[in-house]
Amino acid sequence: MKKKVALVGCTGNIGKQTVRIVRENPERFSFSALLAGRDEEGLNALTKEFFPRFSRCAAKGELTDLELEEIFSDCDVALIAAGGFAGLRYTLAAVRAGKTVALANKESLVCGGELVTKAAKDKGVEIVPVDSEHSALFQALSFRRNTPFEKLVLTASGGPFFKLSQEELKKVTAKDALAHPTWNMGKKITIDSATLLNKGYEVIEAKWLYNADFSKIEAVVHPESIVHSIVRFQDGASIAQLAYPDMRLPIQLALTYPERLPCLEQLDFSKIGALHFYPFPQEKFPCYGLALQAGKAGGIAPTVLNGAGEVAVAAFLDGRIGFMQIAETIQGVLDKIPNRKADCFETLREADFKAKELAKNLIYG
Repeated sequence: MKKKVALVGCTGNIGKQTVRIVRENPERFSFSALLAGRDEEGLNALTKEFFPRFSRCAAKGELTDLELEEIFSDCDVALIAAGGFAGLRYTLAAVRAGKTVALANKESLVCGGELVTKAAKDKGVEIVPVDSEHSALFQALSFRRNTPFEKLVLTASGGPFFKLSQEELKKVTAKDALAHPTWNMGKKITIDSATLLNKGYEVIEAKWLYNADFSKIEAVVHPESIVHSIVRFQDGASIAQLAYPDMRLPIQLALTYPERLPCLEQLDFSKIGALHFYPFPQEKFPCYGLALQAGKAGGIAPTVLNGAGEVAVAAFLDGRIGFMQIAETIQGVLDKIPNRKADCFETLREADFKAKELAKNLIYG
């Protein structure tokens, strides 16, 4: 029997790779719903190819609660690949519909981790990670989140600027930052990887996915991007997940697990040779520390962090601010917005709006 997939963010980077997987496995998967952000032409092409029950371009206006219900009413799994804070609303809707969620939207847990995990627990819904690092942890834990562990170790490529000095970092351009050494991703996440803000987001995600204290999570730099994350255990053993850097594997596994299907080329260890690991350069990349600070503070602080980051990255891509000013903008916004409890989605949406408006004021005056 085919597994029906509701894909939110079907024309983005993760969405396109999900479409490829469904296209290559027509006997296993079909699309019950397709939702795009702004690419109406791309959505129309996919709708004609896959004939989903529901298709919509979000740029035409915010979906009503009834439309959200319709998106997830007929699916077996909801793959949330929308970008930014907007993805949180879709994730909550899918969870409340009682559907398994394959989660590729970091902001759902960065901003709304408490809301999402509580709703998932109340509904008995499973959240399956699509991020390569969290998929790796999930695999190393044998797909069981209650497996006792000593530490979760997230690997980071270090981005294109790992070896640069702080003085050199002041001179980098958007073009430089978009040249990621190992991954092919969308612009926003590529810049977040260059500032290492993305790794801070992943630490916050790990807290919620694996019910882990921040003291139980760390990051190391691994330039080859072959080891995608590591779990350390009390007896001194460590289990890692290794594969060539390709998002098709974690996307496909989120749709098929615990079953595994052919996907990537097998690793050739004799060709790979040495694998390297280095301490995390937190002092050079302040965005990572800001993420940890916001994550530990909880409340609306992670939402404020993310909202300011979205505006700052957009401004950097437009050439309005320099690379190091991304962190300065985020810090400025965090300093000015008082933290408070994240008691509902509307509270988070208000915090997101305020953070973005303040970031714009700091950048554009």
